[in-house]
Amino acid sequence: MNKIYKKNEVTFAVLCIVIYVIGTSVGEALAQMIGIVKLPSMIFHLLFTGVLLIWLKKHDLFEKYGLVKPEYKLSNAWFFIPLMLMGFSSIFFGVTLKYSVPETFFYIIGMLCVGFLEEIIFRGFLFVGMAKKNVKTAIIVSSVTFGIGHIVNLIGGKDVLETVLQIVFACAVGFVLVALFYKGKSLIPCIVFHGINNACSAISDEEASLRVFGSVEKELVTSVTLAIVICIVYAVVIWKKMECPEKTNIVNEG
Repeated sequence: MNKIYKKNEVTFAVLCIVIYVIGTSVGEALAQMIGIVKLPSMIFHLLFTGVLLIWLKKHDLFEKYGLVKPEYKLSNAWFFIPLMLMGFSSIFFGVTLKYSVPETFFYIIGMLCVGFLEEIIFRGFLFVGMAKKNVKTAIIVSSVTFGIGHIVNLIGGKDVLETVLQIVFACAVGFVLVALFYKGKSLIPCIVFHGINNACSAISDEEASLRVFGSVEKELVTSVTLAIVICIVYAVVIWKKMECPEKTNIVNEG
């Protein structure tokens, strides 16, 4: 693992993406076979999270990949309001227990781990590795691959339209998160948002939101369109207004 990383960080990131996609896909397939929502995938996500955290700690890479306390001024705290609103958006119309209590627990824990894994892989390993040569290319590749990675949801039973819209949404959010990481030098806010956004889907009241929008298609198109507009404006503001601490340079560090 360490040999691959030292040889080429981007190759290491791609390897992590492959492991993550295969592990998640197998986990979801096993969950359908045994009839227990998210249990196998949660186990995989927990194990993979543990392995990466131990490896990062062992090689003193927490600061390089933004696993440090944000150093933003208090006046910059408002930057996170739009992010958190998007994170909790799926429960705006109410909450409900869609699964059994144990399955809900498996779902939430698994999704919190997914938040960490996807951020450290796409915004951490992949972006930082590519940004050393070309920041603009790194931003685009990190955002697009993050979006396309959500195609694994088809294996989990999601329909095509929902998956396509989720991919588009993920690309837009991915751009916001990579901008936030690049300008702020901390991955923690991105991980927190990502984990919350994923975990809320376990308790979102889809029937309540359906009554508001009238149809699943209308709900998806409306919510994704609104989210993309918010993401574009948010990313531009972050890029222009957020101060960049001088202490850590995620692009030039070795």
